[in-house]
This record gives sequence, C-alpha cells and structure tokens, in this order.
Amino acid sequence: MLADLQIAFIPCIFKKGVRSMYFAINVLGLIVFLGVGFLFSKNKKAINWKAIAIMVVLNLLLAWFLTGSAAGRAGVKAAADGFAWIVDVSAKGTVFALGGWYDAKNLNFICSALMPILMIVPMFDILTYIGVLPWIIKWIGKGLSVLTGQPKFESFFAVEMMFLGNTEVLAISGMQLRKMTKERNLTIAMMSMSCVTASILGAYIAMMPGQFILTAVPINIVNSLIATSLLNPINVTPEEDTIETVETNESGKKEPFFSFLGDSILGAGKLILIIIANVVAFVALAALIDAILALFGKPLGGKPISLEAILGVIMFPFSWLMGLPLDQAWKLAQYMGMKLVTNEFVVMGEVTSTIAHYPEHLKAVLTTFITSFANFGTLGMIIGAFKGLVGKEDNDYIAQNIGYLLLSGILVSLLSAAFVGLFVW
Repeated sequence: MLADLQIAFIPCIFKKGVRSMYFAINVLGLIVFLGVGFLFSKNKKAINWKAIAIMVVLNLLLAWFLTGSAAGRAGVKAAADGFAWIVDVSAKGTVFALGGWYDAKNLNFICSALMPILMIVPMFDILTYIGVLPWIIKWIGKGLSVLTGQPKFESFFAVEMMFLGNTEVLAISGMQLRKMTKERNLTIAMMSMSCVTASILGAYIAMMPGQFILTAVPINIVNSLIATSLLNPINVTPEEDTIETVETNESGKKEPFFSFLGDSILGAGKLILIIIANVVAFVALAALIDAILALFGKPLGGKPISLEAILGVIMFPFSWLMGLPLDQAWKLAQYMGMKLVTNEFVVMGEVTSTIAHYPEHLKAVLTTFITSFANFGTLGMIIGAFKGLVGKEDNDYIAQNIGYLLLSGILVSLLSAAFVGLFVW
C-alpha cells in the first residue's frame, strides 16, 4: 500500500513542480516585457514608475477578476453589446447605399470597419457640439488619470478604444488631436495599435474562447497606457491637460449646427478614402516582400521563406516566456508571426477547429495575444487617419516613429497574454 501511495504521490508532486516552474517563467516574462519597454524608451529618466506600478497592479486585479468572475465577464459583454448595437444601426445607411453589394453574413473590411465611420463620427460630433461628450471626457478622464497617473484625454481615449476601434476614435478626436503636441499625438498613434472594435467581438467569440476575448479587451487598454508610458513618457502640464470643445467664431458663437454637421460628414468620407488607400498600400507591400523572399527557395522544411515565418522565429523567445513547453511555445510563436503579417481573423480561422483541445494555458495566452488590431495593415490605417486629421509636422513625426507604433502594439499584446496567463493553468 505504501508503495502504491508513493507511485500516485510522486507524479502529483512532479506535476505541481513543473507547473510552478512554468508559472515562474510566466512571471519572468512579464518582467522582461516591461523591461523591453524600458530598453526602448525615448526618455528613461521621465518614466513615472509609480504610475506604472499602479497600472500593473490594476491589470493583475482585472486579469484575476475577469478570468474567475462571471459578473466581470457579463459586465464587459453588456458594454460591448451596447456599442455593437450602435454599429448595427449604422449598417442601415450602408444597406441603403450599397444595396445588393452589402452582405451581412460576410462583411468585408470596408463595410465592417470603415462604413460605420459615416454615422459614428457625426453622432459623436453632435455630442461634442451640445457639450455632452466634453463633459463625459472631463469626468471619466479625470477619474482615470487620477488612478493611472496619465493625462485626462489619453485616459479617456483608452476607454473609447475599448469598444469603438482605432479609426473611429481617431476620427471623433480630430479637434483634440489638432490642439496637442506631436509627442502626445505619437502616444495616441501608439495606443491606437492596441484596440478592437465592438462590431466584430461577436465574430471573435464565435471562433475563439469568449471568456479570454472579453478579458483581453479591458486589459489591452491598461496595457496601452503602460506601454506608452514606458516607450514615450511625456510630462503634460496642467495647462496642456485640457479637453477641447467646439470651436467658436470671432464673435464667440458656435458654427451653425447643420453647417457643422455637414462638415463632419464630409470629413468622415474623406477619412475613409485616405484609410483605404493606406491599407491597400501597406498590405500590398507586405505581400511584395513575401514574393521577393520566396525567390530564395524553400529552406524551411519545404516551405518558402516569408515575413510571417521570420517573425515567428523572432517571437519564439517571447512566446516561451509565456510559461509554455517548447513545442507549444513554437506553435504560439508561429501564430504570433502570422497575426502580425496578416490579421487576427487569419489566425482565428487556422485554430478555430482545434483550439478547444489545446491546454488551457496555451488557449488563454494565444486568444489574448491575437485579440487586437496590432499588425502591419493597422499601421496603414493609423497613418492614413492622422493624415486626414492633423498637420504635416505631426504626420511626419509619427511616420518617423512607425517602429514605435508596431513595438507598442506587440508589447501590449505580450503584456496582456502574460497577465492573463498568470491566472489560467
């Protein structure tokens, strides 16, 4: 009997020991990812470590609450459903304009991501015109900035990104962006790499574990503040930490409402065209790089060299730091590379039929990592959006720091996966 107990007990101890080792690696990974942000910081001396420590603790609490509490998951889903309803309403205008071209069951990029801009931008501009949105920004931004140590607008921008998506939030923030410094606009551009859009959360959940999709959304937001606070720390004075309202003319009066609304709609339309042009160019250039690399043969086990495969190799050490066995870490790294070159939907399509059989920890970190728009195509969307919203000097500055946009998006995804991974085994 004693021998039987020993036989049963020893594997149990071994299993707990292995899990403890992987947990320690996951903790180490979280520290390393924060260290990467410090390493590439534009101004290491300006980093507010107290604010970063507070945000790290906040995300630890969020990750614990949202992975173990039905109430937390239900709250995030309810809010996402509300914003998705707004986008669904905007589809009525798209259906009227496009008729048979509009396929609700197979929405393309223009219909699902860009056409809602034509309703969402004027709607939020109206809220700005009547003073509702500035009031909300003032108080929610103030509360978040007190908690996180970040400026009011950056804090509220992070919350808007949680459900509206990068192009929509940038579009409705044009008035504010034009008043800010180029350094703060770079922060906003970097944060824009880390969002999702409420209108496609339902599609995500249909393909991947919904619990981790909904957990990733708010955690990404806090991590976008952490990443930008490390990579691009900025000291915003109280005089600069203001929220812009509708501009008035020389006599102190607002522009007539319907003139204001017409300008808003035309601005939204121009913005869509600019974004489409930039996305087409960026995705096509990535495809050209793959075509050139393919000319060097097929050294990767019979597969041609591709940007995706190269990024998969680069991401392997970071994947292993999630606390995974080597084979699972390699698999995750390949999906990371695929996501950066293509988008999250491509990866979801690859794993949707098999992810239910993955180990729980791998399932959590993979789902969390790919739940964002951080990829090369998004770079085109953000640069295109800023070209239609701010001046040439700010645009040039953002273009010069495009590597920081991509690094910020990757770092946020890594941090989110590491935070969630700590609580799912």
